[in-house]
Amino acid sequence: MGEVITFKGSNFLRQRLILSCLSGRSVRVTEIRSADTEPGLKEYEVNLIRLLDKLTNGSRIVVSETGTSLLFQPGILVGGGGITHECCVHRGIGYYLEVLLALGPFCKKPLQCVLKGVTNNQIDPSVDAIKAGGLPVLKKFILVDDGLELRVDRRGMPPAGGGQVTFKCPLRKLRPQQIHDAGKIKKVRGVAFALRVSPAMSNRLVDAAKGVLLKFLPDVYITTDHCKGANSGKSPGFGLSLWAETTSGVVYTSDAVSRVASPGEAPSVPESIGEQAAFRLLEEIYRGGCVDSTFQNQAALYMALGQKDISKCTTGPLSEYTVHFLRHIKDFLGLTYKLETRQEEDEELRLGASKVDVTCIGIGYSNLGITTV
Repeated sequence: MGEVITFKGSNFLRQRLILSCLSGRSVRVTEIRSADTEPGLKEYEVNLIRLLDKLTNGSRIVVSETGTSLLFQPGILVGGGGITHECCVHRGIGYYLEVLLALGPFCKKPLQCVLKGVTNNQIDPSVDAIKAGGLPVLKKFILVDDGLELRVDRRGMPPAGGGQVTFKCPLRKLRPQQIHDAGKIKKVRGVAFALRVSPAMSNRLVDAAKGVLLKFLPDVYITTDHCKGANSGKSPGFGLSLWAETTSGVVYTSDAVSRVASPGEAPSVPESIGEQAAFRLLEEIYRGGCVDSTFQNQAALYMALGQKDISKCTTGPLSEYTVHFLRHIKDFLGLTYKLETRQEEDEELRLGASKVDVTCIGIGYSNLGITTV
């Protein structure tokens, strides 16, 4: 069994389980919401552990009676096709997709997984944002992206969900990368959707977002996706995903969706949702860097697991989630990063927020389950 790494509290459980699977080191988490009125693991966390059980072979999971303590002994990452998983509707499919993006390239067999649940919500990155911003980060490190695909089959909004996506990931070795040039914004693309509401909602979303973005650049093109019948999920709602692409291929993303209808609350207005998505995109562009802030931790992981060579990436200000992820990588893999705040030569020309140069030497990771001839 080897040494067990012990943590307290429910924070960053997903990070700990991902790194446990990759490093092969067992993890024990205690005092999970022990002081809460509803103590223990939440339904979506148990659901995530079930997904990891499907991806691995030989994992051992022990949860205490109260659910406040978890022992996870990882098996071998197998992956393979034919995996179908019903995600918990309390979190978006994006919550689970980020795990598959982290583990997919290191499975024994090429991964093909169907996830069902909520495609767009207010907490997690949408499937559109991951398709537009998360996959390009992986493509940068694997170079050849044959077989890498994320397809939205059906959309689903909270609370009932009903969406479905198919994710395919090939097996590839990660190459070390030097990513410095963020480039200039050349175009903005997006998709507006309206599920089980009037199709006019999506047009109003587009008009509101364009009203903000066209003040900055002319190349703004947003498609409308009015799903019908089973493709529109089980709950009404509408939303907008935007992404801005730079001249060097960097993608920044943003999302905004309507609130779940509840008595006593005013319903969401498409104009405010459209503007919200546009302002969030502008904020992300201000942060800058060569990777979207949502996917900083993904880039950091690929840098760590790449071949034994120097990888370097310039990012905007590190998010709190990324900072904790770097600490967890040190705990599980014993790898530290060099972080340097980039000094601008001329304050007058400083573009956006201060930038950070993240540097590390990869550990040359390979899955022990893959037999080499």
